[in-house]
Order: sequence, then C-alpha cells, then structure tokens
Amino acid sequence: MIVRMWHGRVPAEKADEYEKFLKERAIPDYQSVEGNISVYILRRDEGDVTHFITLTFWKDLDSIKKFAGSDYEKAKYYEEDKDFLLEFEPEVVHYEVAGSSEGD
Repeated sequence: MIVRMWHGRVPAEKADEYEKFLKERAIPDYQSVEGNISVYILRRDEGDVTHFITLTFWKDLDSIKKFAGSDYEKAKYYEEDKDFLLEFEPEVVHYEVAGSSEGD
C-alpha cells in the first residue's frame, strides 16, 4: 500500500469553505479511482493561515497513475484551487506503508 501526501495552505478566512470543497469535490474524485483505499484530510489552523494535508491510500503505484497520470509525483490541482490556495506546491510525497495496527 502506498500513501500519497499533499500539502496546501489557504488564508484562514477561506479555510471552512476550502474544507467543504475538499469534502464535496476532491474526496469523491479520489474515491472514484479504482485502487483508492481511503482518503484523509488533515487541517491545522495557524494564525491567519490554515494548512491542509491530504493523505490518500492506494493499492499500488498503477492505481496512483490512474489518478495522477504518468508524472505521478506532480501535484494534481482542481480549477477551484486557484480561489483558495496561497501557492501551488509542485510535487507530492509518496510513502510505502511499512506497518499498521491493521496488519501488513
């Protein structure tokens, strides 16, 4: 199993609206791809900026490529992101799951 991790920052005054967007648009998009196991959205408010981390869990690298394309380390953005994000980080990070409380 592979975790794909993306980080984004939004102005705090837009954070609630962005969270809603992620739940209504991004999560269903991830889940529509065969091989997606689960999606977690993390949020941390820090003064006038709110950080979001999206953790998506995938069966394998081929599943990630179905979502992100052949350049799978490049971050995938939605048209609506331009209304929220302070910058567009160019890449995501992938981790192989080495263990969990659910077993290997």
